[in-house]
Amino acid sequence: MRRLVASLAVLGFVALPAGADSGQEANVWLSRVASAARSLNFTGTFVYQSGSRTETSRITHALDAGVEREKIEVLDGSPREIVRVNDEVRCFVADIRTVIIEKYAERSRFPGRLPVGLTDLTENYRVAKGEASRVADRESQLLILEPKDRLRHGYLFWVDQATGLLLKARTVDERGESLEQFHFTSVNIGGVIARDALRSRLERKVAEWKVHDARATEENSNESKWVFRTAVRGFRPSPGLRRKGDQGGEVMHYVFSDGLASISVFIERLGASHVGLEPRSRSAGAVNVYQRVSAGHLVTVLGEVPHQSLVVLGDGVEPRGR
Repeated sequence: MRRLVASLAVLGFVALPAGADSGQEANVWLSRVASAARSLNFTGTFVYQSGSRTETSRITHALDAGVEREKIEVLDGSPREIVRVNDEVRCFVADIRTVIIEKYAERSRFPGRLPVGLTDLTENYRVAKGEASRVADRESQLLILEPKDRLRHGYLFWVDQATGLLLKARTVDERGESLEQFHFTSVNIGGVIARDALRSRLERKVAEWKVHDARATEENSNESKWVFRTAVRGFRPSPGLRRKGDQGGEVMHYVFSDGLASISVFIERLGASHVGLEPRSRSAGAVNVYQRVSAGHLVTVLGEVPHQSLVVLGDGVEPRGR
């Protein structure tokens, strides 16, 4: 295996595969993971860790008569709940007394990290099996996704052997060091889940709350005012989205995905506070952010990818016809 897998083997995460069938078997496991997060009924508590930051949430998920429902309750700090019915998401934020309505973005939340189609993923990552271990008192199988270049991070997935549900997910750099991690501390899989368990406990309080509809309008590609002169290998674009900015203006949002990681590009008219802004970068855990100015607009590029990937993509953003 390559550098990442070799590093993980030294650290004791990986039992190097004995034969060529390991990669094919690992792909079968990934297919199970992609399906399980959508089709299984489950409830559990999971922890998110990034640097010194930790956050605990409770998740309830069910598929009932073809309708997928999910509720995530953040258990730390001010009450926050995320309720999803198929592709509509409502975020209840108590401290600002606001309900945000958004369209569901696949792979955005644990444990639904994988797309149904795995073609792009296997084009950009080498997949191998690691060791079996226990996570949240369940037998799990480790899968290693090693990037084929330095333009994306690596991933470790611990998968429930009985059902295929993702129990633990870790994003790692090329040295195998953790950037962020999600893991169940307890989980119950299967059984009937009452409809009331999937409704927000904050719903009865929102009569006087502000409702912000953040759903976007898809852009006609022939009418796009922006072009991307440079590309990040393996990241494919989705149609641009028009969103309302905080100050009432229009914000363009473009998403590029390699089948697992994604890069978002936001373009908005330059505000007074950003006049003369030099290109700048910052990071928070696995997420890097890069900003620059192009033709009087602020271009913000962010994603769970190495900084150089954001710069490559962001520096190529220009108005059409320039």
